[in-house]
Amino acid sequence: MSLRIIVLAKQVPDTRNVGKDAMKADGTINRAALPAIFNPEDLNALEQALRLKDAYPGTTVTLLTMGPGRAAEIIREGLYRGADGGFLLTDRAFAGADTLATSYALAMAIKKINDYDIIIGGRQAIDGDTAQVGPQVAEKLGLTQITYAEEILNVDKEAGRITVKRHIDGGVETVEGPLPIVITVNGSAAPCRPRNAKLVQKYKHAMGKQERGTRPASHPELYETRPYLNIQEWSVADVNGDLAQCGLSGSPTKVKAIENIVFQAKESKTISSSDQEVEDLIVELLANHTIG
Repeated sequence: MSLRIIVLAKQVPDTRNVGKDAMKADGTINRAALPAIFNPEDLNALEQALRLKDAYPGTTVTLLTMGPGRAAEIIREGLYRGADGGFLLTDRAFAGADTLATSYALAMAIKKINDYDIIIGGRQAIDGDTAQVGPQVAEKLGLTQITYAEEILNVDKEAGRITVKRHIDGGVETVEGPLPIVITVNGSAAPCRPRNAKLVQKYKHAMGKQERGTRPASHPELYETRPYLNIQEWSVADVNGDLAQCGLSGSPTKVKAIENIVFQAKESKTISSSDQEVEDLIVELLANHTIG
């Protein structure tokens, strides 16, 4: 039994390095001002997909991401870990998309791919923290969804069922769902495996057309002799998208205001680790109703 798995992944700004220039005047993220990384929970999702590939011979794992040309790095990172290929949705018309416009674009691309059993992605991205894209993709495709997944326990393609362990408040539960299905994965799931050295050597020159335009390859003939190095790029037209539902024009979410807040300590106190000083601090915090 083999599976066809699509992994939704996103290149996000590293929110550990947010400064005053992190946002543009129109309320969108100034991605050029921040280092870009693989969204952490999408890596957890990728690991679940790769485990299924290990368990079911013949399974293919395809990454799908949306962003500028440099977002092809996300697909390379997936290839380095064992994915089979990927598609980059890249078009100026996609820029500024909120969750509604993003899920529309991803759903249209998935319809173009067409052949899939499982669509899997991280619960949420660290640049938005909405946890909306996965469920919205499921809704647009008319598919069942399982959220907050921690582990895919079993897949029975003949019966068309999948068994998943998911996190809930106060514990975990095991649920079943029909194939095809959309699954979103928690950061508490197993971390993604590291890059494979042989795969890094194989795919280190993998690029899309945009990247090759800005970073000319040292061996241009490779892209003719090794077609697997060509990362496919799709525009709005390629996925038969409606411009009115893409990017800013398709995004009803608007940022009203942005305010930078700097926390400054007006008073500080240093205590040792002695039991008496810790006890005195707790008594003081209880007395001024900071705790309790």
